[in-house]
Amino acid sequence: MEDVSNASLKEIMVQTGFSNVSSVFILQGFNLPSASVIPAFLFASLNYMLILFCNLVLLLTILLNKSLHQPMYLLLLNLPINDIIGSTALFPQVINELLFDSRRISYTACIIQAFLIHIYGAGSVFILTAMAYDRYVAICCPLRYRTIMSNAHVMRIITLMWFCNLFLIGFLFFLLLRLPRCGSQMSHSYCDNPSLLRLVCADTTINNIYGLAIVAVIQVVALGIIFISYIQILVACFRSKRADTKTKALQTCATHLIVFLLLECLGLFTIISYRIPNLSRQARRFIGVSTIVFPPTLNPIIYGLKTEEIKDRTFTFLVRKFSQVRAEC
Repeated sequence: MEDVSNASLKEIMVQTGFSNVSSVFILQGFNLPSASVIPAFLFASLNYMLILFCNLVLLLTILLNKSLHQPMYLLLLNLPINDIIGSTALFPQVINELLFDSRRISYTACIIQAFLIHIYGAGSVFILTAMAYDRYVAICCPLRYRTIMSNAHVMRIITLMWFCNLFLIGFLFFLLLRLPRCGSQMSHSYCDNPSLLRLVCADTTINNIYGLAIVAVIQVVALGIIFISYIQILVACFRSKRADTKTKALQTCATHLIVFLLLECLGLFTIISYRIPNLSRQARRFIGVSTIVFPPTLNPIIYGLKTEEIKDRTFTFLVRKFSQVRAEC
């Protein structure tokens, strides 16, 4: 009955030319008991600081070590940048809500948050796909690797994936912003395209088709490239007679697959959660937030622990900086 009433209200608003153009949106809160607010605030704050610290360390380790200025690490460099974008889009708003019990967010801030969250989601898939292609060339065409993955080619790959990301998500929000709004009560604990579409009092068929189309295209292309790459990599590894080469290749690929599967599973659960009407609000919020919390937290840790070059350079970098701080004190 409530959904029917809301639909009827939207139809009346459209017919009468009235729409609520409030510049402030009301988010769905986490509805935590008072005793859980402080622990949740501390957890969110510490988690955000951990994400920033780990990703910045990974970022600086690659930037400041010339020995890591190789195609694999130049592509990996985009992952902490993307993770910082996604976590910064979410955590400050969540921390503010927990600290001040405020569920209000301005229209501009909501659009920016939603845009950055979608940039983060699509960007993660593009980056991991490019890294899979790099591993395929390195393992299956080792003698031609330097020729194929030249610095110019790597820069073209990075430029292409960010351009495609910005263009696809930018057009998604262009389609959204052209439509009139009829409400300000969000159905989620943060702003994203599906929640904003529910406030629209006009036909959203084009938006829905385009949104599903870009998800399908990105997933088909990404999964296709990664599946073909890893089939070829496995074949090359089993044909190789050098045990050390096989072990190193499989270890590198296992690291990449762990990160990719983590992102894909959480993203799939989030998409499915929007299409299960009987799913509780708390479960939907947890699933939606986990997609932006867990990958940025775990990605630098996984790559730092699983990639020997990064682990060694990171340890050296931290020891050197710690020694400099002690010397200054």
